Amino acid sequence: MKVLMINGSPHAKGSTYTALHEMEKVFEAEGIETEMIQVGHLDVRGCTACGFCYRNGKCVFDDVVNEIAAKFEQADGLVVGTPVYYASANATTVAVLDRLFYSTRFSKLMKVGAAVASARRGGLTATFDELNKYFTISGMPVASSQYWNDIHGNNAEQAQQDLEGMQTMRVLARNMAFLMKSIALGKEAFGLPEKEPKVGTNFIR
Repeated sequence: MKVLMINGSPHAKGSTYTALHEMEKVFEAEGIETEMIQVGHLDVRGCTACGFCYRNGKCVFDDVVNEIAAKFEQADGLVVGTPVYYASANATTVAVLDRLFYSTRFSKLMKVGAAVASARRGGLTATFDELNKYFTISGMPVASSQYWNDIHGNNAEQAQQDLEGMQTMRVLARNMAFLMKSIALGKEAFGLPEKEPKVGTNFIR
């Protein structure tokens, strides 16, 4: 099994990385392969709604988003970690996720998603909610922990001192591992849920 981890922080070894790395150690103990991709330091533009992906199966901007897409398709789970800027995920993380989820045509049904937010003090729950929307619009079960998936700290050293936050990451990883393994067994025994043809209803006709 494999988990793809996206680090939305511009700091390679900052507080967001500290949270994700704590999860990595649990996944390794559970026999689950991980790959972490840092995107926060990259120049990633947002979606332009050009429609190229519908015709060609990938985003028109051939950057890290298309690289992540291929890895995401093969993964059993996705963890997205971001620092909090103005009570939101930072702009690079949002640009990556908007294009990643919009441009990919493969089914994400029953891939497990987990959101992680890091901040000095506030804006964590708003960011946590923002990230979970990408999963829930895609048929992805959302992994939970013993608290919201948050960690406090202005840098890696401070994040490590948030003992509850670090424990929350470990519990999250264990719960996510259990959920992925359970879904794999369920697929073998029962297959995937029946899928209806999608219905789209516009509010203005």
